[in-house]
Amino acid sequence: MRAFIPPPPKIPFYIRFGIWFAERTTRKEMLVARLLAWYPRAALSSGILEALIAHDEPGVNARMLKLVRLQASFAVACPFCIDMNSHAFGEQGITPEEIAALRGQVALETVSTLSARERLALEYTRRISQSPLKFPQSLVEQLTANFSAREIVIIATTAAQVNYWARLIQALGVPPVGFSNP
Repeated sequence: MRAFIPPPPKIPFYIRFGIWFAERTTRKEMLVARLLAWYPRAALSSGILEALIAHDEPGVNARMLKLVRLQASFAVACPFCIDMNSHAFGEQGITPEEIAALRGQVALETVSTLSARERLALEYTRRISQSPLKFPQSLVEQLTANFSAREIVIIATTAAQVNYWARLIQALGVPPVGFSNP
């Protein structure tokens, strides 16, 4: 399965460098990066966006960020994103039961290994990933009572970033590349 369009025959050197770095880091062909070379401004801005992602921040640790990325991936049903973001989920202590909750197979509230803050971040992520966007006042009150303004921005931008990639990747027809395969 291939994307809707082929990569351009000539890729500017500064984009080739970014592709080389992305493929060296992931050890996979990054077709989406190659396709973005059709419009170098989009390639550069997308590369900057990806380079500046949150990894492990005070108050929003790596586990919570992984949960947010996975939740957004499942919410927008992006096979590439699910593949990429589910890679090594166990390294963050994410259990199969938690994955089932992210998929909507069981209620978040029934998973005892998710903290109250994680469940709240996941509900917020689900709402960020829906159209139209709707944030009940009760959710906003819970967010502001449980997270700092900085933490809310980190969660929102992480979920939005996955949404950006999901929509771009699906709009170009980029298939999963096997991040989750051993």
